[in-house]
Amino acid sequence: MIDAHLHLAEYSNILERIKRWQDYGITGVVAVSTDLASSYRTLELKSRYPNFIIAAAGFHPEHPLPSSRDLHEWHDLINHETSHFSAIGEVGMPQYREDAFHPYVKEQYEALFLEMVQTAKMYHLPLLLHAVHTGAPLVYHHLQAHKIKKAHFHWFKGDEQTTQHIINAGYYVSVTPEVCYRKRDQELVKRLPLSQLLLETDGPWPFEERFAGCETSPLLLPHVEKTVSSLKSLDPLVLRNRIKHNIKNLFSMKM
Repeated sequence: MIDAHLHLAEYSNILERIKRWQDYGITGVVAVSTDLASSYRTLELKSRYPNFIIAAAGFHPEHPLPSSRDLHEWHDLINHETSHFSAIGEVGMPQYREDAFHPYVKEQYEALFLEMVQTAKMYHLPLLLHAVHTGAPLVYHHLQAHKIKKAHFHWFKGDEQTTQHIINAGYYVSVTPEVCYRKRDQELVKRLPLSQLLLETDGPWPFEERFAGCETSPLLLPHVEKTVSSLKSLDPLVLRNRIKHNIKNLFSMKM
């Protein structure tokens, strides 16, 4: 099993955790970053587990905007460590910040996202996206305008029209443990082509219902896999192999 979206840098005792995950059957994680510091931390962890971690660097749109100094240093990091990063992310547009709908703030975040898009295009890397609700159409528009071929919409919550546009463009979409109890996510799974589906936990983000009080980690993937297999009327092993193939295609990897 491969976790398609995880904030690995946010876990403590990470070495012990990775060993436990591997013992449980987790064969890889896509580790996203949220700022300059976590991009460095993700790179450090990648150096320790080169065959387990698929590393991404970026600035999360729900976080404060980076300083010009941090942004410049981040670009230097990508330039010097290109071979160790497999994607730009987590990037996108804010949705949950209280000031997100202020025109000036939105304009600043949009400019940052466009810079991330251009960076991904320059280094031929896929984009790992935070683009939910009303942010999704704008993100999709910029992907198309810049002819981005590979992107992953994680924890997607978009309208039907945007969902169809994303499917038509061949972008990937993932579901979290919410698929085990949210009808919205279950309907999304039914609609998505198997060839564009990924599974994630978004750990350590906490979930509700049956997962309330549980630590979110790749160890929740079997629950996601079981639900999605049922929704798609597939043998879990068939789904698992397909997800592995999708990860390979997204990141242009040999696996």
